Amino acid sequence: MSDNKNKTLFISDLHLDTDTPTILQSLLAILHTRAPGADALYILGDLFEAWVGDDDQSDVADQVAAELMTLSQAGTRIYLMHGNRDFLIGQDYAERCGAELLQEPTVIECYGRRVALVHGDSLCTRDTAYMAFRKQMRDPVWQQTFLDRPLLERHMVAQQIRQKSQDANSQKASDIMDVTHQEVINLMESLQVNILVHGHTHRPGIHTIRLHDHPINGSDEAVRIVLGSWDQKAWVLEFSADGYDLKPFAHPEKVAAANA
Repeated sequence: MSDNKNKTLFISDLHLDTDTPTILQSLLAILHTRAPGADALYILGDLFEAWVGDDDQSDVADQVAAELMTLSQAGTRIYLMHGNRDFLIGQDYAERCGAELLQEPTVIECYGRRVALVHGDSLCTRDTAYMAFRKQMRDPVWQQTFLDRPLLERHMVAQQIRQKSQDANSQKASDIMDVTHQEVINLMESLQVNILVHGHTHRPGIHTIRLHDHPINGSDEAVRIVLGSWDQKAWVLEFSADGYDLKPFAHPEKVAAANA
């Protein structure tokens, strides 16, 4: 019996594309070692660096879909949430992965605990310019108009948007691009959850939140778990009835180099 039984995994911010073979190999390693036998795998956004439509042809996307489908067919439930990079992933690609698309926020029951899931960018409310941009990008009319454009044009627009975003972020204070503490508390209170899991900020960690004035479910503590970006190492949150553990894993090629 797999030691992953009664375990659920959470990942985000892989930012996969043709230029990230190391990260792809890390994902495959996780899917082949940590994920088999798990109850579920939640991917909380930015699986891909960019996504211009399910009709785009990509060897990386094809390989990821095939691997996720294999895991799904073996009994692990797969869930996909949109990120700020891949918010145009549609039902067609989700079905190729054997996955279910999640709305944001989503609340799940995880081994007796209510857990809220978001990508995380919706919590960065101090970055007002980004929040306005996000509102436009998530508008269904804008999205359909974009998807109606020729594929080549979509790629060009996506590249322009990405460059503009990088330029803008380089001018912002780093704390502006982090989550707003009060927004986190407001979300958890509205959803009546004591555990929140998100990515996006690339600041992995487990944070205890003191709720002195407004306890949630009778508790004056809450926990915010931040998933890590995979640029330097793979980050996996493993959740079970015994608790949770946010684990970093070295990329396979770095392990091979260290052992050479």
